[in-house]
Amino acid sequence: MSEFAPKSNVLLTGDRPTGRLHLGHYVGSIKNRVDLQNDTSITKRFYMVADLQGLTDNFNNPEKIRDNVREVILDNLACGLDPEKTTIFIQSTIPFIAELTMLFMNLVTVSRLKRNPTVKEDIKEKNFGEAVPAGFLTFPISQAADILCVKADIVPVGADQMPHIEQTNEIGASFNRMYAPLFPYVKGVISEYPRLVGTDGNAKASKSLGNAIYLSDSFEEISKKVMSMYTDPNHVNVADPGKVEGNVVFTYLDIFDDKKDEVAELKAQYMKGGLGDVVLKKRLIDVLENVIAPIRAKREELEKNPEYIDKILKQGFETTMKETEKIRDEVREAVKLYNI
Repeated sequence: MSEFAPKSNVLLTGDRPTGRLHLGHYVGSIKNRVDLQNDTSITKRFYMVADLQGLTDNFNNPEKIRDNVREVILDNLACGLDPEKTTIFIQSTIPFIAELTMLFMNLVTVSRLKRNPTVKEDIKEKNFGEAVPAGFLTFPISQAADILCVKADIVPVGADQMPHIEQTNEIGASFNRMYAPLFPYVKGVISEYPRLVGTDGNAKASKSLGNAIYLSDSFEEISKKVMSMYTDPNHVNVADPGKVEGNVVFTYLDIFDDKKDEVAELKAQYMKGGLGDVVLKKRLIDVLENVIAPIRAKREELEKNPEYIDKILKQGFETTMKETEKIRDEVREAVKLYNI
């Protein structure tokens, strides 16, 4: 760790504004970032709306990114993100992030970017092939700049983002060795449930795959999605023994149902036979409604007060600018840039 600067105890996390947030975001990162607001060892906390990164694969639909900036802020505030404890800002309003991204590009090879497993998976999912936009390929460099522009060293992430944390540390170490020891070692904090399976049984819940339950979904929307959930295709009759492994309803009950003993009994009964999918799904609907209903209600209240969101963003911009200007001066001195 000697190639890194001392710990900063600064937390940074964020979301791309490509749509409303869902339960996968909640268990993967939002719950963690809210819980960590009570950690007294953390000196500063930042939440970033990554609008520029959202444009890397939505460059032909900028309205989508613009329109969803407030949506992701509303989702986070409704889940308990507190602007008195966490500085909330928009990525594109902070000039130093773009400058730091440019400097970091000199420290990474194209071949290394192509080896990033998360980037490889996303390129495949989006069918880019060899026509991958340069902005999308360099996503990990931009993310490193997001984190290190405030010298953050605590980043709550989903498991699929850990390769980006690894690459951030590679970039930070390279900068420290070449210029000056400015950046700390970054630790990714993964939640207990780092990746939520999609309602259709796919590897992850995703906006693009249309298999997610949103934090703003109505009771009717939740019910419709749960009733269509993937279970055990061979469990045709109630009396038939059913499989628990790979059964999405049980996966969600394991995560969201607080009555673990009852869930264990239901699993045993399901595997033995005599328990229908509809009974399980109705239970899950109630469980998820108990989770989402207070979030949805708070979100609806926040939507009525757009001036409050404006105030939060103005305060967040001013705080983040002040923080990044100090670090920008250190970086410019280290790389021998003019600082007028």
